[in-house]
Amino acid sequence: MSDLDAYRQEARAFLEGMAPRYARAARRGNSVEQDLALGREYMAAKHDAGFAGINWPVELGGQGLTHLHKITFDAEEMQFGMPVQFFGISLGMPVPILMHYCEDKAFVKERVVKALRGEEIWCQMFSEPSGGSDLAALRTRVETDGNGWKMNGQKIWTSWAQYCDYGVIVTRSDPTVEKHKGLTYFWIDMRAKGVEVRPIKLAGGDSHVNEVFFDDVRIEDSQRLGAVGGGFGVSLHTLMIERYIATDSAGFGPHLDEFVSLAREVELNGQPALRDGRVRSAIARNHAMRAGLDSITKRAFLMMQAGMQPGPEGSLQKLVAVRSRQKLSELAMDLQGNAGLAFDPHAFVKTDWGTSWLNAPTGRIAGGSDEVLLNTIAEKILGLPQDHRPDKGVPFNQIPA
Repeated sequence: MSDLDAYRQEARAFLEGMAPRYARAARRGNSVEQDLALGREYMAAKHDAGFAGINWPVELGGQGLTHLHKITFDAEEMQFGMPVQFFGISLGMPVPILMHYCEDKAFVKERVVKALRGEEIWCQMFSEPSGGSDLAALRTRVETDGNGWKMNGQKIWTSWAQYCDYGVIVTRSDPTVEKHKGLTYFWIDMRAKGVEVRPIKLAGGDSHVNEVFFDDVRIEDSQRLGAVGGGFGVSLHTLMIERYIATDSAGFGPHLDEFVSLAREVELNGQPALRDGRVRSAIARNHAMRAGLDSITKRAFLMMQAGMQPGPEGSLQKLVAVRSRQKLSELAMDLQGNAGLAFDPHAFVKTDWGTSWLNAPTGRIAGGSDEVLLNTIAEKILGLPQDHRPDKGVPFNQIPA
């Protein structure tokens, strides 16, 4: 038996022991607050059992194993539908960025352990009402204030901010230079004076995203991540991670095996839909596409483990994965006919085709819209000329609003 096979068995045994209290079936009908409380319990148990921070450095509170070990555990965990949705962004982007850029390693380790145990949750604050998909057009402003900074502005679409203890944020520190050059990145305390969070109700009925307002919020310079004016580079590092994470969270809906099972059960022209050439072609395309994207993901995480930044391939990853999810979810609903519309808007995205389809457009915007990703692929991967930018070389405060 290989090391990964043995690890898979250990993971499966742990998850089966947790399932009676924490699995999706056991939580049916719970409120968001009840799920969050159970999620914190589960994360603590997961940490104590040695399944948290699987591929993170031991000196920072992780297990020091490989990304393949993490993929192995995640694949098993996904089948049970554990209440981990509150912690995905926290552990996927803000905490790794803190680990990479924060110089106070004692502080980092404390935050890492508490985040892994579900005791603290982090959010990521990039999008703004006036910025659209152009991150560098953000207007949340920081000004020097003694030996620190004072922040004013607004962010939007911030997932789980209403439950977060900390967050990472990119701000405009110098409006007199080009828009990409005048940005600075910080971590902030979400309970600090002047921070206000307001949930937004989505079409699916849930309110996991929020508006966040900042009114003279004090930030110490020790909270800065990266150089003054270097915030866009740190933001790109974050977005590259997000575009790989999106494949797991927003990219793929229900597992491809579930689509195959559905195609066996429903009939098309008097026979199982699985016998239809168009359905079989869709299955083959999705299988090949997902295998290719898995290879890109493994390569990216090996780069991150080696201390390198993942490349622009993350744009291809997210673009293809989320589009695939939307198309396959639509096909699954079409195969069910009228029954495909009888879905629960509060169901889990990875198990319900209707919920997956309804929420897919959000995934095509988060972490970079399709249009932004296509430009990145054209310029950074294919080497094509940069798209025309009328604001290139123009100080931000001279760009017409």
